[in-house]
Amino acid sequence: MKQSEKYTEEDKARHVAALEKADNDAMTRLAFNWELIGRPDQQAPEGDWTTWILTGGRGSGKTRAGAEWVRELATGQFPVSPIALVGETMTEARAIMVEGLSGVLKVHPPGQQPKFEAGRGVVVWPNGAKAILMPANDPERFRGPQFAAAWCDELAKWPKAQGAWDMLQFGLRVGARPRQLVTTTPRSTKLFKRLINEPGTVVQRMPTIINEENLSPNFIAYILSQYRNTVLARQEIEGELVEDVPGALWNRAQIDAGRLDEVPGLGRVVVAVDPPVTGKSTSDACGIVVAGRWGDKAVVLADRTVQGTSPMGWARVAVTAFHEFQADVIVAEVNQGGDLVEQVLGQVDASVPVRAVRANRGKWVRAEPVAALYAQGRVHHAGMFEALEDELCAFGPDGLAEGHSPDRLDALVWAVTELLLRDGPVPRVRI
Repeated sequence: MKQSEKYTEEDKARHVAALEKADNDAMTRLAFNWELIGRPDQQAPEGDWTTWILTGGRGSGKTRAGAEWVRELATGQFPVSPIALVGETMTEARAIMVEGLSGVLKVHPPGQQPKFEAGRGVVVWPNGAKAILMPANDPERFRGPQFAAAWCDELAKWPKAQGAWDMLQFGLRVGARPRQLVTTTPRSTKLFKRLINEPGTVVQRMPTIINEENLSPNFIAYILSQYRNTVLARQEIEGELVEDVPGALWNRAQIDAGRLDEVPGLGRVVVAVDPPVTGKSTSDACGIVVAGRWGDKAVVLADRTVQGTSPMGWARVAVTAFHEFQADVIVAEVNQGGDLVEQVLGQVDASVPVRAVRANRGKWVRAEPVAALYAQGRVHHAGMFEALEDELCAFGPDGLAEGHSPDRLDALVWAVTELLLRDGPVPRVRI
């Protein structure tokens, strides 16, 4: 693992002095000279590698490094083409990797930018080199195209990561040395942990603070004041791969083991709602989770949790999910709102059946039987639900997840309880 190097005051002084002495044309060249202005940890590593993983905190400069690497490949003395630009979706690939503030179109000097043919999803350089946008959420799209290099953004949150990655590897077959760059905030997924330990992989980690001079001071002050010394900060700010919280009921290995790429045939489907006390922007979120029964198992289908909405706002979201997934009932916790919860759902659609549930035990005690079902392999996730899964794995005996109310988790517990545990006593489980 190659560690980041400090971007020193001497480096900055050298760059400023060079710019002050240069004429306008030279200044432009210097301003777009990535070897000069990029930090050492943003530069492609030397040596014989196949996969370069840039794992870093939010705002650490991962996207800029990816765009500059693609520019270098496409415009070098021996252009590399075609290049795959793989985002979670086509929309994200375009918005972040191509047209974003640090995207491919922004890192070229004036007059040298490539053209983006949005209809075809292709970036074309004046020398004929091409980059093709690819969606990781549709692995079948990778069958057929072939590439000489690939830039994969936010791989750790791809919903169908293994399938997309495998199909990409089959397509990296052009040229003498196909290579790929992965830029991502780390998450403890099976694929990510496998890749960082593979031969031929070079890993560089970049904390958010290393890019401080290019970020809003208010942003830096806020995230440090709110999240310092938390597991979330280690992952999202320090760019550290965080394993499971000691003593947590859930762990990522269990969730990953039960992940489904396709939704199976289901029996009952429920929408579970854990409403907040108020609808202010600072209130707890309204947890809304959709799940269905698959034999003696449950499948999580969607996380529609919302925050800062009025009671009518979250009720509309819940009712919309009810119709979208053709659910049988909305299960709503009424501890906070009593009859009002049922009334507001009825105002949105009086035909939707609502079953009120009341929590008489603490969150941890209510969650234990559901976590045990995960350990038995009886709860599956149809896709990846990043925020929900982070909350599950951070949930502690104090009933909080990273110091916050686990509203998504609460809704999940009500959904699985309704599907698998309501009709009889909690089964004895062996973990």
